[in-house]
Amino acid sequence: MSTTKVRLLPGVGFYANAYLAGPVLFDAGVSPVSIEPYRTGITHIIITHAHFDHIVYLAHLARYTGAMVCIHALDAEGLISDRESLAMNFGGHAPGIQADRIVHDGDTIEGWTVLHTPGHTKGSICLYDLESETLISGDTVFTDGGFGRYDFFGGSREALTESLERLSSIPVEGLYPGHGLPVISGGSRHISAALQMIERFG
Repeated sequence: MSTTKVRLLPGVGFYANAYLAGPVLFDAGVSPVSIEPYRTGITHIIITHAHFDHIVYLAHLARYTGAMVCIHALDAEGLISDRESLAMNFGGHAPGIQADRIVHDGDTIEGWTVLHTPGHTKGSICLYDLESETLISGDTVFTDGGFGRYDFFGGSREALTESLERLSSIPVEGLYPGHGLPVISGGSRHISAALQMIERFG
């Protein structure tokens, strides 16, 4: 079972937050220096989606930790594709590495359940720990009642709405988004607000 303690490793500038929970690092928008104290304990790096701001340091972190890189099948191409990763928008290039494990909806990794939540990208995922009602949400939903853009390659307003509906049906206390600050309680309220926002205004 996954730990209920999630450590925020804040992204700098446009780069995404990363989170550490037990042996799992979620996303790779932070430099190896940020995870140095935890390096030897990290066994998995789970990527919520393959946009450049979430994978910019992935190749470095994978080498530094020796951890297994995990990503949904529909976003795996983004690890090697500048187009799908939007790397050129950031003046960079995709990390150019292959995933060690392709994940699908319902898979579990160190106690975390993979929830396929497309809309921001085709292969966006959230990770959920039922025991602690904790959700690592990537760019699917944020704690200000916002949600990820769907006007990029692979995005879909309809799919994102359905994903937010799915997330609103499960109990969430801790909500840990790809950008902005996390909350340790009341996460479901933020998800409900995002769902209302996309339904009313898109």
